[in-house]
Amino acid sequence: MIVLVAILIIDLLLIIKRPHVPSMREASLWVGFYVLLALVFAGAIFLLGDVQHGTEFLAGWLTEYSLSIDNLFVFVLILASFKVPHAYQQRALMIGIVLALVFRGLFILAGAALIERFIWIFFIFGAWLIWTAWHQVKPGEEEHAGDSWVIRQVKKVMPISEHYDGGKLRTTVDGKRMWTPFLLVLVSLGTTDLLFALDSIPAIFGITRSPFIVFTANVFALMGLRQLYFLLGGLLDRLEYLKYGIAAILAFIGVKLVLHALHENELPFINGGEHVPVPDITTWMSLGFIVTAMAVATIASVVKMNRDAKRRGERLHLGAHESAED
Repeated sequence: MIVLVAILIIDLLLIIKRPHVPSMREASLWVGFYVLLALVFAGAIFLLGDVQHGTEFLAGWLTEYSLSIDNLFVFVLILASFKVPHAYQQRALMIGIVLALVFRGLFILAGAALIERFIWIFFIFGAWLIWTAWHQVKPGEEEHAGDSWVIRQVKKVMPISEHYDGGKLRTTVDGKRMWTPFLLVLVSLGTTDLLFALDSIPAIFGITRSPFIVFTANVFALMGLRQLYFLLGGLLDRLEYLKYGIAAILAFIGVKLVLHALHENELPFINGGEHVPVPDITTWMSLGFIVTAMAVATIASVVKMNRDAKRRGERLHLGAHESAED
């Protein structure tokens, strides 16, 4: 925990000291470093622990990583909506990631305590994930980040300036102290983090009931997201089928939670309070499904992008720099 917190603090200090837009090479190296760090940690669990817990960490980390990428996509929309200056996008992203860690940590403590006392909570968790999966893929327009209910309420009670003042939260306009739009960005990021924590924590508890693995998988999934944002650039919004892969994972884990709740059933109005004989989904099955769903969604998205590019007589570009030029 000390090492992980130290890495996050160093990352944050680097942003404050030298705000900039990282190059493709810099972003790639950092993302690779954090992924390698997670794999080394998984290897340590396999060596010092056992195969079961090592597999649970890998499945949990991949699930949380896919959900974090979905979270990152919303971050992209928020930063674009509020027109955050490029040099200060890193600071906003890092604060969003720290807020995500705080919210998920609180949800993990609450979730672990509830599961310890009430196994039937898995019915609620499972139903919530299945509903979230459906909401992920159903047609309909998403609410614009800048027009959300929370943002409207903040604007009513707090004076907000029209322009940014570097990365500051407060500024002076015509002798009057006001909040900068950076405050609205942080409120939007925090609200998003809270909503995603409601999805991610039940999802990983469907894979493992170890609070240690749940928390570490979340930490490793969130580390490197800032650099991933700049690495992927405009690619995220073009991965059209990614949301279907994430929805499939959420629905799968939701079904697994419901089956587990039936298997451990103690509710008197279900099968007379006795355990229900239902199939058991193993961690290896979960890991295989998660990897397959994300691979199929990503490959299908890239294939469609390639076809669309050929139809327009263009060559497919996947880099952030090239996307910006498009």
